[in-house]
Amino acid sequence: MNLNNIHNIYFVGIGGIGMSALARYFHANGKCVAGYDKAQTEITDDLVVLGIAVHFEDLIDNIPASFLNIEKTLVVYTPAIPKNHLELTYFHDHAYRVLKRSQILGLITAHTFCLAVAGTHGKTTTTSILGHLMNECHVPLTAFLGGISENYNSNLILNGTDVSVVEADEFDRSFLALSPDMACITSMDADHLDIYGDPSELRRSFEDFSRKLKPNGKLFVRNGLPLQGITYGIEDGSDYAIQNIKIENGTYVFDVKTPKTVLESLRFNLPGRHNLLNALVALAMAIEYGCPYQQLTKALVDYKGVKRRFTYHIKTDDLIFIDDYAHHPEEINAVHQAIREMYPNKKVLAIFQPHLYSRTRDFIDGFAKSLSQFDELILLDIYPARELPIEGVTSAWLLNKIKTKNKQLVDKKELLSTIHNSHAQIVLTIGAGDIGEQVKRIKKEFSIAG
Repeated sequence: MNLNNIHNIYFVGIGGIGMSALARYFHANGKCVAGYDKAQTEITDDLVVLGIAVHFEDLIDNIPASFLNIEKTLVVYTPAIPKNHLELTYFHDHAYRVLKRSQILGLITAHTFCLAVAGTHGKTTTTSILGHLMNECHVPLTAFLGGISENYNSNLILNGTDVSVVEADEFDRSFLALSPDMACITSMDADHLDIYGDPSELRRSFEDFSRKLKPNGKLFVRNGLPLQGITYGIEDGSDYAIQNIKIENGTYVFDVKTPKTVLESLRFNLPGRHNLLNALVALAMAIEYGCPYQQLTKALVDYKGVKRRFTYHIKTDDLIFIDDYAHHPEEINAVHQAIREMYPNKKVLAIFQPHLYSRTRDFIDGFAKSLSQFDELILLDIYPARELPIEGVTSAWLLNKIKTKNKQLVDKKELLSTIHNSHAQIVLTIGAGDIGEQVKRIKKEFSIAG
């Protein structure tokens, strides 16, 4: 398919973080863009400001008339859309060209120099660091991000079309639509078992992805993963290795050993060893692409992060409020490590909203162990996303397995008053559902109280 011949692009699920980046991209390239989403959010509001028509009720009558032209319209959908969706069913039944988001990314990136970031954790942060580093080195790139970059206040960095930087999403094997020139794999922990069924199938899909590299392509792998490639790690003799880590006023200062030299006294402001690893592989990919060391060093210290990835909302002497997207036991462990490293003597209240019944069931013991590390815990009900309830899988079941003495299951309506009853100096919200809406309430309440 030649995208140059497409005039209209209609998105079913336009408010998704990856979908909205594509919508922005096509709008910037002069296409007519419109779409549906189930809820109005800041993301959809921003699209509307750009002049993109968005509606929130699943009705064929809501599709703008100009998009009902089969010859000129391409339909893009996210796998999160249910099978019985009226608009999507209409497009399928009337033989429109209908593609998944990953297939469109594959088409866009096929004729560019593509750098892809894969892994069960760290994709969004690594992609946004890599996009930022290369953009600051004036590489003519388009970076599609799975989160809102604090540096650009956007999920799209658009500075040319020669190079593309993308997240390679393992959910429903989407990343197999890509053919990158360079790729990295940050982690291969079991996840999405509702799709894969067994962790070995997930591992096999990463192996399949590694074979998607173009001829003479380069694969970067976290040291210890069962794949061959350029390795990276911390103090472990990897091809790219971080050494001599210090913390100065909440900033990491460290050296990086590359295959050719040692870069000294680099600075990076995101807390957590997992973020140091994300920065390292982004740096390695940018170096191998050919970006100059001096510009990369400056760009690294200027990197501000991604919204909902260890985001500070309140930072005073009396109270620190941090929000993070962590929704898997390993991600919760990483956030816990970051908090303990930065604030070793402060009490932490964690507020967690489990995401998906299937994920809660599949990793129930891992969640219980990771959440038991916090001084106090508030659990919210499971956010269902695309799923129907599974009998017996509840937040109460998870709560019962958690060893923290100070723990409780709380309704959202009671959340603020419950936080007020805590004496913790750090409040942490974690989860991938609609807990972001509670973040606004907490910030407002405790900014006033402080």
